[in-house]
Amino acid sequence: MPDLNCTYRALPVKCNGFDPRAFRWAQTMRLAVEEINQSADLLPNYTLGYKIFDSCAYPLTGMRAALAVLNGLSERDSPMCQGASPLLAVIGESGSAQSIVVSRILQPFRIPMISYFSSCACFTDRKQYPTFFRVIPNDDYQVKAIAQLLVRFNWTWVGLVRGDHEYGRFAVQGLLRELQGTKVCVAYQEMIPLLYNRQRALEIMEVMRLSSAKVVVVFSAEGEMTPFLRDYMMQNITGIQWVASEAWVTASVFTASEFYPYLGGTIGFGIQKGHISRLSFYLQTINPRSLLPPCSGQEPLLEQHSAYMNTSNTRVAYNVYKAVYAVAHSLHNLLLCQPGTGPFQNKSCAQSNNIHPWQLQYYLQEVEFKIAEEKVNFDLKGDSIPYFDVLNWQRGKGGNIEFVNVGSFDGTKPAGEELVIQEDRIMWVPVSVCSASCLPGSRKAVRRGEPVCCFDCVPCDSGKISNQTNSIECTLCPEDFWSNNDRAVCIPKKVEFLGYDSLGIALTVISVMGACITIAVFAVFFYHRNTVIVRINNSELSFFILFALTLCFLCSLVFIGKPTFWSCMLRHTAFSITFSLCISCILGKTLVVLAAFTATRPGDNIMKWLGPKQQRTIIFVSTLIQVIICATWLIDDPPFPSPNTQYELSKIILECSVGSSIAFWCVLGYIGLQASLCFVLAFLARRLPGNFNEAKFITFSMLIFCAVWLAFIPAYVSSPGNYADAVESFAILASSFGLLFCLFAPKCYIILLKPKKNTKQHLMVK
Repeated sequence: MPDLNCTYRALPVKCNGFDPRAFRWAQTMRLAVEEINQSADLLPNYTLGYKIFDSCAYPLTGMRAALAVLNGLSERDSPMCQGASPLLAVIGESGSAQSIVVSRILQPFRIPMISYFSSCACFTDRKQYPTFFRVIPNDDYQVKAIAQLLVRFNWTWVGLVRGDHEYGRFAVQGLLRELQGTKVCVAYQEMIPLLYNRQRALEIMEVMRLSSAKVVVVFSAEGEMTPFLRDYMMQNITGIQWVASEAWVTASVFTASEFYPYLGGTIGFGIQKGHISRLSFYLQTINPRSLLPPCSGQEPLLEQHSAYMNTSNTRVAYNVYKAVYAVAHSLHNLLLCQPGTGPFQNKSCAQSNNIHPWQLQYYLQEVEFKIAEEKVNFDLKGDSIPYFDVLNWQRGKGGNIEFVNVGSFDGTKPAGEELVIQEDRIMWVPVSVCSASCLPGSRKAVRRGEPVCCFDCVPCDSGKISNQTNSIECTLCPEDFWSNNDRAVCIPKKVEFLGYDSLGIALTVISVMGACITIAVFAVFFYHRNTVIVRINNSELSFFILFALTLCFLCSLVFIGKPTFWSCMLRHTAFSITFSLCISCILGKTLVVLAAFTATRPGDNIMKWLGPKQQRTIIFVSTLIQVIICATWLIDDPPFPSPNTQYELSKIILECSVGSSIAFWCVLGYIGLQASLCFVLAFLARRLPGNFNEAKFITFSMLIFCAVWLAFIPAYVSSPGNYADAVESFAILASSFGLLFCLFAPKCYIILLKPKKNTKQHLMVK
């Protein structure tokens, strides 16, 4: 880049190195001009001329070339401008930065410019670039295609690298705009300096190495990428999936085999490929050294010139070819005076000796023609049809990199249908995410201060599910459903009740065993009903007690099994009435014992009030009160089966709701009142003489009974569902066994094992 301070004559431009691709593009333009000049249909009797300048890929050098061509002379030929240039149009520039400078210089002269490789979206501004046209799609479509590609492969965590120029800046801005509303996040943005700086490049590579983003999107020119990628290879960084912009996705300089371990699998969008039939032979006849005679086409080709002769991938060269033909067709229409419609309708015709660039611009805007069945035209912004090939860098047969077409992007198609990719042909599509996808059964929790693509996967709470990947929140299951172990599906809740499992079977066995023992005692007493110990202990009341105890044992069976409307009503009422009957009988027996030993003289009238009829009346009345309480309970607010979903949310516990809590506690309270009264009376009679005095046994039995039911209350209140039923069933069995053994075990012991004590003389000792 020479110093242009205008204080001395500028030095001649000297470009470093040789770009075979750019030289091939220039020769393609020459070929197109020669074809047009030889055509009998296009511009007959007219000859196109041209001048070729090398901008060396720098804007300032391009500016000098533009000024030189406007002057009509070479910079070295004259110290000052002389006359006007016969220039009608410019084919170029390649880079967007150069095109911006050249277009602004040409704009005051209204000279149209057709670029074959400048894709910056900035050129769509017709106020700033009114004379600019291009045969390459603008970057708005390219960034749209890249955004769809990232979404298509679920690359949600990517890095961005761009060149230090308008092309890179506008492309990155466009891509960020396209990615809004998608799941793709940018891990970092870096910029390669326009004047390559190795230290800065190494800093960028260190960011790439440390980042978890494995996909890197690059908007840069081939010239900047060449030294960058060579340093990248020296750092031995691998595992990066490159997404290349059209500016370097077809760069032949990267096709050597040594690039494959680092660039293999690169994917990007290239300019549509075209075929120029005569190009290969034409290039073989061009001698780069213009002072030497033309080549015959039979000379051996040096290895370093293979890129120049490679016409199998004519993309940019094909754009050059189309640009030249666009100028020719527009000039042809201008000379034929076919104005069509437009703002210059009355001024757009021209004579062959008086053609103005602005007239050609009008016809460029209106031109439409075909090359190899491909339609070429420009929209109102000077853009051409947005079409890209999707290219994937794969290893060729010789080990070199080949650009394999794996799809296309057609910007003219409806939204969602533009991108077509043959995924089975793509090599190496890695995963690049900041956080792995949250599987069903979990939800995303965004990390504070980090992009939305970085999140933690939090398992759903019990009772909630997520049945999709990357769910934002978990859904609560319906009331009768619960989440499975994976928290991915709502399944019906497990229904539990005190069934015939291990606990239920154990209670059933104990209940039946208790009933059988009671019946056995009943049989013993009935068989020995005429013996002294049975008769003296009021055999009728004993039989009543044994009958009531049998029912008490069997009552616990009602608590086992699935609750129904009838079983719920029977549970508490049957238990309360049978226990009330049993305690009433014991109360009657206690009163008889107490009355018998408190009568002080023969003929005392107290015993006539406690005869058999009176005893039956006491039992009947005491039991009737409980029956009335139960009947009122059943009529007003009876127990009913109820699904309990509150105690254990993952299950439905079928239980019997008591209905009226007041009635339930009244029933238990009445039994407690009977037992307490019986206990007090028996306690008062415990010291009375006589071997047949049952007061001690009644006292002890009531003590056990009260202890069991006092312990039952807190256990019942704190036990859930089926365990509450088990607690109540256990209390019934425990109190029944306590009454059975305390009241009848001593008597059965004497009857069966000590028959000698079963005599009147023994019982009357005291």
